[in-house]
Amino acid sequence: MYWMKQSRQENLIYLAVWVLLFAAPLLSLYVRTVSDANEVFDWSEVFLVWRMFVIYLLLFLVHNFLLAPLLIHAHRRVMYFSIVTMVMAAFIVYQCSTKPHFNAHMGHRPPPHMEQEMKDRPHPPFADKHDRREPRPREFRRQSPPPIVGERDILSIVVLLLMFGANLGIKGYFRSREDRKRLVELEHQNLEQQLEYLRYQINPHFFMNTLNNIHALVDIDPQKAQETIVELSRMMRFVLYEGDKKGVPLSKEMDFIRTYVKLMQLRYTDKVIITLDLPTEVPDRTLPPLLLISFVENAFKHGVSYLHESFIEIKATVEDDHLHFICRNSKAETPNKEKGGVGLANVRKRLNLLYDRAYSLRICDDADIYTVELNIPLT
Repeated sequence: MYWMKQSRQENLIYLAVWVLLFAAPLLSLYVRTVSDANEVFDWSEVFLVWRMFVIYLLLFLVHNFLLAPLLIHAHRRVMYFSIVTMVMAAFIVYQCSTKPHFNAHMGHRPPPHMEQEMKDRPHPPFADKHDRREPRPREFRRQSPPPIVGERDILSIVVLLLMFGANLGIKGYFRSREDRKRLVELEHQNLEQQLEYLRYQINPHFFMNTLNNIHALVDIDPQKAQETIVELSRMMRFVLYEGDKKGVPLSKEMDFIRTYVKLMQLRYTDKVIITLDLPTEVPDRTLPPLLLISFVENAFKHGVSYLHESFIEIKATVEDDHLHFICRNSKAETPNKEKGGVGLANVRKRLNLLYDRAYSLRICDDADIYTVELNIPLT
């Protein structure tokens, strides 16, 4: 039911307004009796005003609980305006029917007791009977009938329209406020779903590369392959137990990158120079999990050449509760067409969802070097 959607605050506003309206004639009469000693507190005057207010109150209740929801909640404009028009017509008919009755003969004919008195008056002795005209009192001259809709009726209609309009305005305000609140909740849920999707999109690509490294070590150095599996289990534990959190300690994120780089180094020869400069002591701050690994993955994917010397430089510093991360790598002659990565576009999307405009990301794509600089606040 639409009337059940009416909030408590909205009902309190209506209650306060109507209490003030019904108290107004009492206060007005009380002030008059206090200021004027000849004035008598007459309850009949108050009841007369209240009787008019009751009619408006009934019309307000009908409009508030039955008619206004048709326009505000159901958006049935034709039905709403049609019913409101009929209600206004019925109100006009009621206003006209409650007027004092007007007698058409009262304009030129006196009341019966005065008519009999004029008949009993003596007539002039030499007046002809045809000239015996009854005097017509000045106060009973013919007057034009009053209009069907008077000033009082027009004022009542205007008051009713203003009341309906105010009711629509208040109800529309509370409906828009509920819509904004619902929109914020939906945006928050959508944000969580998008972040969850991006996190799980990162993990499969990372494990695919790591498993390929372990596969290459099985035949070359089984002992090192076993050690690598232990390192991978630690990383899987981090992803399973920390990857679904909103924030992880900065120290754990740094350890995760160290382990990842250590595993990736097993796959390449000395022609790939890997420089890792991460702080060993970091403040007790958090950042979103698996956020930096995307840039590191991208550097290994597109920055390693099997024919010529190549390099990867990874550096992170913490200043004033901000993490400054730099990842530079050489560019391979042949682009890596391997599928499965999330791409920097999705990383930027994730940053936008998490930090809005509170972060800075600069990507410099030169002819031989690819540089990524990220600055994010730590919580």
